Amino acid sequence: MANGQWYPPEWPDRIRALAEGTLTPVPPKRAATVMLLKDTAAGTPAVHMLRRRASMAFAGGAYAYPGGGVDPRDDDHHVRWAGPTRAWWAQRLGVDENSAQAIVCAAVRETYEEAGVLLAGPAPDSVVGDTTGADWEADRAALVARDLSFAEFLDRRGLVLRSDLLGAWTRWITPEFESRRYDTWFFVAALPEGQRTRNASTEADRTVWIRPQEAAESYDKGELLMMPPTIATLRQLAPCATAAEALAAAPARDMTPVIARARLEDGEIVLSWPGHDEFTKHIPTEPTGGAHA
Repeated sequence: MANGQWYPPEWPDRIRALAEGTLTPVPPKRAATVMLLKDTAAGTPAVHMLRRRASMAFAGGAYAYPGGGVDPRDDDHHVRWAGPTRAWWAQRLGVDENSAQAIVCAAVRETYEEAGVLLAGPAPDSVVGDTTGADWEADRAALVARDLSFAEFLDRRGLVLRSDLLGAWTRWITPEFESRRYDTWFFVAALPEGQRTRNASTEADRTVWIRPQEAAESYDKGELLMMPPTIATLRQLAPCATAAEALAAAPARDMTPVIARARLEDGEIVLSWPGHDEFTKHIPTEPTGGAHA
C-alpha cells in the first residue's frame, strides 16, 4: 500500500447506496478524543497513541488517541469545574452549555479510562499525582462499566475538573455512509507532572509515545495504519516545539467540522475530505474489496 490510510472495505457499496438513495444515514454520536503530549529531549513533544486490537470491528490495527463516546449523564449533572466557563466552552465547541460540559467531561474521563491520566485536582490550581493504586483502579473500572458517572467520581474524590488543561483542536464527523458515526471533538493536553500513562484500554493491544513527525513518516511508509483524522492531526501537531506551544495554538484553530464527501464522477466514486486533499480516493463503481487504500 502507498501509505497507512485505513478505510472499511464496505465503504464503496455504502457510498453507492447513499448516492442511489437506498441508504439512510445514522445520526452521529458525540465523542471526544485527546492528543496527550509530553516534551522530549529531542526538541519536539511526543504524543500518546494506542493501537486498536486487530479483532476490533472498526479500525482494527489502526493507531489512534485515547477517546470515546459522551456519557449523557454528564449533560446536566453538576460537575466540579475549573478553567474557562461552560459558556466559553459552548462557544468554542459550537454547542449548548450542557453539551459543552458533557464533551469536556468525556475528554477527561476517556483519557483517564484508556491512559490512566487524570486532568483533575483537589483544587482549581492543582492536579492529582500518581493514579495507579488499587482504589484508583476500582474507580476507573466503575467508570468504564458506566456504574459510576464522572460527576459522581469527582465528588467521591473531592476533585475539580481542570478544563483549562485542555485545548480544543479540531472536529471531525464520520461520513454519512458509515454504519457507525461519531461527531468527535479533538483536544490537546500536556501530561501532568507526577502522572504516567499505561495501557488501560481493553480495546488496545499496544501504546506508544511517539513524535508526531515520526508517526507521520511511518504512516507515509505504510508502517502505521491510521484513519484520516489521526494522520491529519499528527501533521498539524508536528510544527509545535513543545506541549505548551500546542496548547497555546489551540484557541485560534478553526473548529468547523470536517466531514467526507462522496460523489459519482466519470464512472468512479470520488471520496474527499474538504481541506485535506491527501485523503481523496477514486473508487471504481464495482466493488474491489480490500481494507487499505
